[in-house]
Amino acid sequence: MTILLRNARPSASTRRKNFVEKVRAMLKFLGSVMLAVLLAGCAGSSQDSASSSFVSSGAEQSGSQSASGFAPTVSAEAGKLVPSTLVSASVEQRIPGSAVYNIGPFDVLEITVFKVPDLSKIVQVSEDGRFSYPLVGEVKASGRTAAQIEKDLAKQLGEKYLRNPQVTVFVKEYNSQRVTVDGAVKKPGVYPMRGNMSLIQAIAMSEGLDSLSEGTVIIFRQIDGRQAAARFNLNDVRQGKIDNPQLAAGDIVMVPTSEAKENLQNVLKVLPIVSAFAWL
Repeated sequence: MTILLRNARPSASTRRKNFVEKVRAMLKFLGSVMLAVLLAGCAGSSQDSASSSFVSSGAEQSGSQSASGFAPTVSAEAGKLVPSTLVSASVEQRIPGSAVYNIGPFDVLEITVFKVPDLSKIVQVSEDGRFSYPLVGEVKASGRTAAQIEKDLAKQLGEKYLRNPQVTVFVKEYNSQRVTVDGAVKKPGVYPMRGNMSLIQAIAMSEGLDSLSEGTVIIFRQIDGRQAAARFNLNDVRQGKIDNPQLAAGDIVMVPTSEAKENLQNVLKVLPIVSAFAWL
């Protein structure tokens, strides 16, 4: 007599085999999804990989150059695309090291008077934008250039104390200027600009990109009272295909994450066993 066991449980080895097959099927499905996401990203990046254009939220839809030095060209969802290679005068004033750099609170100035060592001083601009100097007293610094302060000090010293004084003012520390680096970097934060700072230098200060970075960087900047943004392919910058952009005070450097990498990490966090059986 034959007895049929209709509800017999499969063996442990059979259950394990079935589980592995399910995991493999899941991985195959996830792989196809990730590939589709990557291909979609590549399709978009093929149009934008060489892009280094600022997107201005208030630019006019015309080909004529604006007063700020940016020529709006193409309509975009967030505004208008404008060439980032053109730098407006208002932005240039905020770039440390430029001839028109405006001094701000907490900047450190090195003042030298030729052949008068007692008047050669290192001073820090106070929170209210002033500093104290021998024989002269309080001197306004905030919003002025080093050349303007040189002229002012030379005039006041020459009127009462020295004959034809030669005064030199050098910005030793740019503490009033800051840039923000955020997103897929190892050490996001707000960093001081102590001189000229490029995009590559800002990324280096934040200790480089993390594993979720997709290699694209977006710089947000205020231009003539309007918010603008520029996208740069970091690999193109490193390889010299496009210029390494100079940052201005107040810039925000945002490094987006790769959706495919982020989604895969989230899957592995939820299903850690998947990674253990990935190569079975």
